Amino acid sequence: MDFRLTDEQRMLQDTVARLMREQYAFETRQKLTESADGFSREIWAQYAELGLLAIGLSEEAGGFGGAIELMLVAQELGRGLALEPFLATVVLGGSLIDAAGSAAQKEDLLGQVIGGELLLAFAHGEPQSRYSLTEVQTRAERSGDGWQLSGHKAVVLHGDAADLLIVSARVGGDIRDRDGIGLFLVDPKADGVRVRGYQTIDGLRAAEVFLDGVQVGSNACLGEPGKAYPAIEYAIGRGIVALCAEAVGAMEVTNEFTLDYLKTRKQFGVPIGKFQVLQHRMVDMQIALEQSRSMAILVASRLEAEEGERERTISAAKHYIGKAGRFI
Repeated sequence: MDFRLTDEQRMLQDTVARLMREQYAFETRQKLTESADGFSREIWAQYAELGLLAIGLSEEAGGFGGAIELMLVAQELGRGLALEPFLATVVLGGSLIDAAGSAAQKEDLLGQVIGGELLLAFAHGEPQSRYSLTEVQTRAERSGDGWQLSGHKAVVLHGDAADLLIVSARVGGDIRDRDGIGLFLVDPKADGVRVRGYQTIDGLRAAEVFLDGVQVGSNACLGEPGKAYPAIEYAIGRGIVALCAEAVGAMEVTNEFTLDYLKTRKQFGVPIGKFQVLQHRMVDMQIALEQSRSMAILVASRLEAEEGERERTISAAKHYIGKAGRFI
């Protein structure tokens, strides 16, 4: 397999790298975490101008690139510890609309996403669901020509800034069944919706979303109600690919800073990088990084594989890169 990047891929990576260098000094990031949104809408507009909000979406929807391009962009965002809702809006929300939405929904909603005009949040996880994607207690019941939604969604990434929520709700089956889950577009300002935002441990934003008899129309469904699980599983897989790449980017910077410190910090009159035990630790860190980089490439290349192979590779990458990130 040829792992060399094309000229277009290198140009894309260089563009995002330059944006992060110019916009994400550490002090700047700290100020943004304390702002009302928790990120910069001006920088988000630059994402749109550079075409980054179209990455990984289908060409029919106005997108371009695939999993490798998504990996490259996410890796550079990880180097800057970017705060903008790229994962929530483009990777998760955009993937769901692209996979399950009608032609009209794709044209309307994804066009706004690509233009930087619409922020999405995927409200799927619940307090009791832990890591089970199929455990959904939020209910959607028929109400006239539309639906009525009730339930509690937890840790909705950037849910407090979203213009539109994509809510998973059960229309049938047991709470752990794959079948019976639907996706619904919900206005966070609608009657019966309560959103409580907060900051996560890494400086990003999330929210608890409470739904109490929220009324939505029949046109608020994404795809066929009850058949949404494959789209959810695929979108979460894309999210893990992006997070793995972000982690690799953060590890790259950590290793660069550590190596620079070893070269400049002196003890007993010599740089501490001269000490063999520290050289061995640096080598171990670099090996962990290179293996993580290989896993990120592998999982991106397998994103369109058969479900079983895709899920095994995603789990392996998530496990190894998470362990390597803690080690580094």
